[in-house]
Amino acid sequence: MKEVRYFYVPEAVQLTMLPDEEAQHAVRVLRMKEGDPMVLMDGNGVFYEAVVTLTSAKRCAYEIVSTLPQQPAWRGKIHLAIAPTKLMDRIEWMAEKATEIGFDRLTFLNCRFSERTVLKVPRIEKIVVAAMKQSRKAWKPEVVPFTTFSDFITHHQSGHRFICHCYNEVERTALTDELERVPADAEVTVLIGPEGDFSIDEVKQAVDNGFISVHLGSSRLRTETAGLVAVMMMQMAKQISENDEK
Repeated sequence: MKEVRYFYVPEAVQLTMLPDEEAQHAVRVLRMKEGDPMVLMDGNGVFYEAVVTLTSAKRCAYEIVSTLPQQPAWRGKIHLAIAPTKLMDRIEWMAEKATEIGFDRLTFLNCRFSERTVLKVPRIEKIVVAAMKQSRKAWKPEVVPFTTFSDFITHHQSGHRFICHCYNEVERTALTDELERVPADAEVTVLIGPEGDFSIDEVKQAVDNGFISVHLGSSRLRTETAGLVAVMMMQMAKQISENDEK
């Protein structure tokens, strides 16, 4: 049986043609033809069963056959705010894997010890979309461009907020323990610092603004690993089980 292919089409209902990049992949790479089935993903919780109606060198037209609203796999919102690594491939890997696991928003922080202050957001968006399609996620994570650390902690006041760091002189609790006390439907935000960690002044500033000081365990993790571990911890705390759905 031929595998059904998934395509990201944010305005699937309003359109009848795949976006250019998706169309070229369908026609040139997958060799799709008239009558082939496909699934369109709008990134906002809905899949659409569709069939190819016409193809050309650069175009792929479709017709929607049925609408398939999806159910969330986790409660509330999962938000990771992280300082990108000096080597971009590491943070790209983290964004890909975090999308496969499942989260709602990715914010990039410019901190005192940040070694990277330039970021190609469109490239991160492409990686996130590809991971969303591969893992069949119905919602596309929002990617937020660079934000200064100070602006973020001052203006981000919603939900339950945590800052991970390695300073022993600032009291910390385990993120897993804190997440057990968070209501399942609440928004959770976790901050991960750059390769040199946050400065201690940044940690204190965050705590003064209502962020809870936490750690991810006894191991000292790389930035991208810490980001992925934090997403996994939030995901497991908020996951909807089969018993919850009944």
